[in-house]
Amino acid sequence: MTAIQYFWRHPLAEQVREEGREEGREEGRVQERADMVLRLLEWRGVPVGDAVRRQVYACGDLDRLESWAQRAMHVTDAAELFAPG
Repeated sequence: MTAIQYFWRHPLAEQVREEGREEGREEGRVQERADMVLRLLEWRGVPVGDAVRRQVYACGDLDRLESWAQRAMHVTDAAELFAPG
């Protein structure tokens, strides 16, 4: 009698699940960082328009979001987040 190898217990299935979990964690970090950028602006009383909000949430780069969070501490207009420099 041969043992039945169920797919969800197969090493490949385990690898796929772990990759999915890591992607989910990365997406969570990006979402959290984007929320932080916008909260910083709002806490400082800087108005945040829909275009700025969309651009921040569309960004998937943690380093760029970190840069924007640092800028959010100093800008007087939310659009200044995206200025080159």
